[in-house]
Amino acid sequence: MTQPRILIAGIGNIFLGDDAFGCEVAKRLFERKLPENVRVVDYGIRGFDLAYALMDGYDVTVFIDATPRGDAPGTIYLIEPDLDELDKLDAQPAAIDTHNMNPLKVLSMVKTLGGEFKKIFLVGCEPLFTGEEDIGFMGLSEPVEAAVDKAVEVVESLITKILAEKQEKACA
Repeated sequence: MTQPRILIAGIGNIFLGDDAFGCEVAKRLFERKLPENVRVVDYGIRGFDLAYALMDGYDVTVFIDATPRGDAPGTIYLIEPDLDELDKLDAQPAAIDTHNMNPLKVLSMVKTLGGEFKKIFLVGCEPLFTGEEDIGFMGLSEPVEAAVDKAVEVVESLITKILAEKQEKACA
């Protein structure tokens, strides 16, 4: 039985305070012992690199990113986006901003290039700061910093669950 190929993609800008959340989680995951079939990459703001990595046919991709949704700063989210929603987006090729990364635009670009997705998750964190006040501010706010280890646990639990589901299907 082959193990599913899993890409863990840290996303964010280290020069924009809490936006660096995904980068920091990826950094901590580098220090952990993960299965060989799991690849962790800090993509930062490199949308093109992420798009081309997604073209490599991973079974599961986990984005890690600051995700403003209106809850208390430091709240961790585990979201499985509806990939059918990508079909409803404007069919024009997605423009990638080289100083910012929007995962939805990256996914749209991959679809434009003919890529396919099997399963995608987002491990997000509610940032304390979400705008211009973060420009040039390096480092996470206190509640977001406190959430990094929790996010690492969520990612590791997700990996364990994905591998267990694959094992169950193989035995059925």
